[in-house]
Amino acid sequence: MPEPTPPIAAKKPHKSTNHGFSREDPYHWLRAANWQEVMRNPDVLDPDIRAYLDAENEYFSEAFNEKTKDLQEKIYREIRGRIKEDDSGVPSPDGDFAYFSRMETGGQYPILVRTLRNGGDEQVLLDCNVEAGEGYFGFAGARHDPAHQYLAWAADRNGSEYYTIKVRDLKSGRDLEDIIEKSAGGAVWSADSKSLYYTELDENHRPFRVRRHAIGTGQSEDEIIYEEKDSGFFVGVDKTLSGKFIVINAHDHQTSEIRLIDSQEGGAPFLVAQRKTGREYDVDEREGTLFILTNDSGAEDFKIVTADISSPGAKNWQDIVPHRPGTLILASFVIRNHLVRLERAEGLPRIIVRNLSNDSESEIAFEEEAYSLGVSAGYEFDTSDIRFTYSSPTTPSRVFDYDLETGARTLRKEQEVPSGHNPKDYITRRIFAEATDGEKIPLTLLYHKDTRLDGSAPCLLYGYGAYGISLPANFSVANLSLVDRGFVHAIAHVRGGKDKGYNWYAQGRREHKTNTFSDFISSAEHLIAEDFTSKGKIVAQGGSAGGMLMGAVANMRADLFAGVIAQVPFVDVLTTMLDDTLPLTPPEWPEWGNPIASKEDFDRIRSYSPYDNVQAQYYAPMLVLAGLTDPRVTYWEPAKWVARLRASKTDDNPLFLKTNMEAGHGGATGRFERIKETALTQAFALWAANNKNFEGLD
Repeated sequence: MPEPTPPIAAKKPHKSTNHGFSREDPYHWLRAANWQEVMRNPDVLDPDIRAYLDAENEYFSEAFNEKTKDLQEKIYREIRGRIKEDDSGVPSPDGDFAYFSRMETGGQYPILVRTLRNGGDEQVLLDCNVEAGEGYFGFAGARHDPAHQYLAWAADRNGSEYYTIKVRDLKSGRDLEDIIEKSAGGAVWSADSKSLYYTELDENHRPFRVRRHAIGTGQSEDEIIYEEKDSGFFVGVDKTLSGKFIVINAHDHQTSEIRLIDSQEGGAPFLVAQRKTGREYDVDEREGTLFILTNDSGAEDFKIVTADISSPGAKNWQDIVPHRPGTLILASFVIRNHLVRLERAEGLPRIIVRNLSNDSESEIAFEEEAYSLGVSAGYEFDTSDIRFTYSSPTTPSRVFDYDLETGARTLRKEQEVPSGHNPKDYITRRIFAEATDGEKIPLTLLYHKDTRLDGSAPCLLYGYGAYGISLPANFSVANLSLVDRGFVHAIAHVRGGKDKGYNWYAQGRREHKTNTFSDFISSAEHLIAEDFTSKGKIVAQGGSAGGMLMGAVANMRADLFAGVIAQVPFVDVLTTMLDDTLPLTPPEWPEWGNPIASKEDFDRIRSYSPYDNVQAQYYAPMLVLAGLTDPRVTYWEPAKWVARLRASKTDDNPLFLKTNMEAGHGGATGRFERIKETALTQAFALWAANNKNFEGLD
C-alpha cells in the first residue's frame, strides 16, 4: 500500500508593505475573514479553509496516528495507571464549612463539594461531569459567596474562552436565572453576597470592562464599574484576602494600575497608584494598610512596600521587604499577623514568613538539587495557618499545612501513584550550560538510574522562555513513560523566564529575544558535550510562545534534533504583531515590540519570526498541534507555517499538522483526553528518536 501523500496548500497572491519593506504571504488566505465569529461558532469556517485543515488531519491520521495507535494506547494506560482516579483535594476551611474538589473513577472533570468545617456528610455543589455533557467543557472555576448561599461558576463550551457565568443556589442545588455571557471567566462576590463583579470581553476578545451584576436581575442591567480605554491593557478583577476590597487590575506585560472598591459599601473605584510605564504592582490589605508587591524605583526583582489605605499613592510607599538583587519575590499575601512571600534565589524557590508583631522571619526550604514549591493562604484571613505544596521530578507532590505561630508542619496529602513509584529508581540533576555570551543556563534533568550516560540515550528537551514564566521542577507522572524507556528528560530554563530573576526575563525579550533561541541551542549542545545524549537524538518540545522557540531553533539548527514538537506554536509573529484587531496583539507589544509604530521593532521581529524565516533547507521531522477556536495563537499561524515549510524544505522528513477542530489553546479539557494528547506527543518522540522507524517501538 503506497504511503499517504501530504496535502499541498494552494498559493494565493497577498502582499503587504510596512516601513518600505514588502512581504509576500501566499498562505494568508488561511486566515478566516470572519475569525471572530468562528471563535464562537466553528461551523461558519470557510469551506476551503476547513477542507485544507481536514486534509492535514487525514494525512496525519494515516501517516502517523494509525501506525502508532497501539503505542499511544500503551502509554495512555501507563500514565492513567499512575493517577489515582478517585482522588480528593485537601479541604480548605471557610467559616462553618470546608470546601474541596474530588475526582471519581472514570470521571473527566472535578466535583466540587463541601462539608461542615470539622467533617461530616458531603454536599455536592457542582458536578462538572454532569454539566460538561458530551462536548467541549472549559471549566473556569467557581467561587462561593461570603454567606455560603451561592456558587458562581463559569464554563466555555467551544474552546474560544468566551465564558458563561451562572449562579447556583446551594440550598436547592439549582442554578438561578442569572446568566452572564461573554465574560473572561471568574467572578468576585461583594461582601453582602448580593452582587458579583466580573470582567467583560469586547468584540476582539479583550477583557476591557468590569461590571457589577445584582443577583436576580438581567445582564443588560449590569452597572459598568470600570472601562479600559487603552486596547493594550487587559482588565482583571479579584479580591483582597481580608475581603474588604474588590481589586480591579489594568495591566499589560510590564505595567499595572490598580483600583479598589469597598466590598461592603460598593461605590466607585479609587486609584492606588497611576500607571507608570514599566512599573508593576499588586496589593493586599490588613487593618487599613496596603501591602504592595512592586518593582518600583529600580527594584527589578521586586520588593514589598506598605501604604495607608487613605493615601495609597506611590509617593507614600515605605519599604518593608527591601529589594535584594538576585532574589526574586514571586508572590506574597497577608493574613492576620503574618506576611508570607514566595521567592526564588539561585534558581530555587523558598517560602519566607514574617511575623508582623515583631518583624522576625523564618524560612521554609528544601535540600534537593531541583524542586517545585507553591504556597496558598486558603479562604480565611483571620488564621495562622498556610498551606504549601512540594514536589521534585523524582518526588510526588506533598501538601502540608503549616502553623505560623508554632512552626508545626502537618502532611495533609501525598500524591499516590497506584501503579507504583520508587523515587530511588530516578535521578534528578540541576546542571548549567554556558550561553554564547557566557551566562549560565540552568537545566533540570530527570533520568532512570540505569540509563547509560555515554551519549547513547535519547533526550526530550523542553523549553518556553517568555513572559517571565518559569518552568517548575515538579513531579510528572507523564514524564516517567519516556524516562522508563531510556530518555533523559531535560528542561532548559532559558532567558525569557524569571528562573534566575527579573533580569533573566529582561534578557530574553524585545531586543534580546534571540537569547531565548541561542540558550536553547546551547543547552542542547551542552547535553551532547556531557554525554547525556548525542546530536540527532534530541527531540525538542515547546508550546505557544515556546512553539515560537521551536520554530526559531528549527530554522537555526535543525541538524541537532531528531524531531520537533510544536504545540499551538506562535510562529507568525510579525504578521500577528502587525494586526491590532487580534485579541492579544496590543497587550503583547511591550513583550515583543510594536512593528506598526517602529521600523526597528519591525526589522527585529522579521529577523527571527519563524514563519518569515522558513528556508529551502533541511528540517527535522515535526509534529505541529493547533486548535481551531484558539484565541491566543490562532489556528492559521501553525497552518500557514506548515504549508510554507512543506513547500520550502529540501528533505523528505515527515511534517504533521493536527488541528483539534473542537478545542482551543489548551487542547482537550477532560483529564483523560489530555492524557491521550500527551501519549501522542510521546509516541512521536519515541518514533523520532527511533530514527523515524515504526518498527521496534515498544
